[in-house]
Amino acid sequence: MRKLLLLLSIAGCMMLTSVTATQAQNSNTAAQPKAAPTPCKDNPKCREFDFWVGEWNVMGPNGNQVGTNNIQLILDDCVLLENWVGAKGGTGKSFNIYNAPKGQWQQTWVDNTGNVLELSGEFKDGKMQLTGETTSKAQGKQQHRLTFTKLENGNVRQLWEMSSDSGKTWQVAFDGMYVKKK
Repeated sequence: MRKLLLLLSIAGCMMLTSVTATQAQNSNTAAQPKAAPTPCKDNPKCREFDFWVGEWNVMGPNGNQVGTNNIQLILDDCVLLENWVGAKGGTGKSFNIYNAPKGQWQQTWVDNTGNVLELSGEFKDGKMQLTGETTSKAQGKQQHRLTFTKLENGNVRQLWEMSSDSGKTWQVAFDGMYVKKK
């Protein structure tokens, strides 16, 4: 009888161990996190401005260096973060993102003098064009138009124009040539 009880105890323990191992295996499978979705990496619209990503020397129209700019993809490649350092000491940053619900690109620029510029636009005909408006006591209402163009040699031209007459005439505020650092 003792042998029978011992055999039944061992069999019961083996069955309990088998059930517990199966439950543990199932719970481990269920507990493994699923890969996070990456909607920006998979959406071609979100990749339209990637030609601006990199470390750049920025040259003025006469060939002199006016600053450096480091453009990085952050937040699972959803945002292009701009890190500007001007040759005369000014610094600024911008966040650039494709806003899918609005169907447009948006840029928010801020700098070390407290300036803020909010722009929106689209990639069309091989160019990223962003527009916005500012109002100040000194200059009144001004429209801004920034155009980024990838050139055949890999450089990027940024043309920033401003208008104080509702877009009838435009003046160049900045004309920079982005040349990749080596």
